[in-house]
Amino acid sequence: MSGCTEPSTNPEKIKAVLSDAEILMLDFDGPICSVFAALPAYVVADQLREILESGGHTRFPAEIRASSDPFDVFAYAASKGSKEAKFIEAALRAHEVEAVVNAEPTDGALDLIQAWNSTGRRISIVSNNSAEAVEVYLERFGLRDQVQLVSARESPDPALLKPAPFLIRNAAEKLGVSSESCVLIGDSASDIEATLSAGAVPIGYANKPGKAKVFRDRYSTLITYSITSLVELLKPA
Repeated sequence: MSGCTEPSTNPEKIKAVLSDAEILMLDFDGPICSVFAALPAYVVADQLREILESGGHTRFPAEIRASSDPFDVFAYAASKGSKEAKFIEAALRAHEVEAVVNAEPTDGALDLIQAWNSTGRRISIVSNNSAEAVEVYLERFGLRDQVQLVSARESPDPALLKPAPFLIRNAAEKLGVSSESCVLIGDSASDIEATLSAGAVPIGYANKPGKAKVFRDRYSTLITYSITSLVELLKPA
């Protein structure tokens, strides 16, 4: 599969990468939906810290005390021990499942899944969010038959999550293809790093101010500002 050697928003380059791909991999939180739109991430992070405090962990590093990212608290819990990791992962999973009940699709996401399926190729969701939350969301929108594989968090080990390449390689292996034949659309630096480490081709989804600059300055990757624009590129000429 041909990659891209310079960061670009050129539609023709993106179209060529999508045309070459055997598998479309989609990050969940961002390209598919905003997981914590109705249940803010900072609220979840606070509740995870409370669980740790109730277990006797009251002296958080300043960056963990201040973080609004539940995954930072999860990673910190794992550094304290396997029991802490299991408790916090289970709590995070429960919050994610609660959140996706009210999460709305990203503009163009449902159309992108349908358009990709119409080409006869397969889709995998590759996510640091829990597999259970992803499955609940897919059932909610009747997408289960349109997504061939979910490669998401099923373990209390944060080392398996992106930016590690494990979830991407796992998806490729289960789908019987090489990572090099896959393209992943993700909205974070960890998505891009994991994709490049796995040997797949990333497309950075710049859905917030400043992301395009990060993708452009740090990585040689294609960039899109909307999922809807990708749908247009999949339409027959």
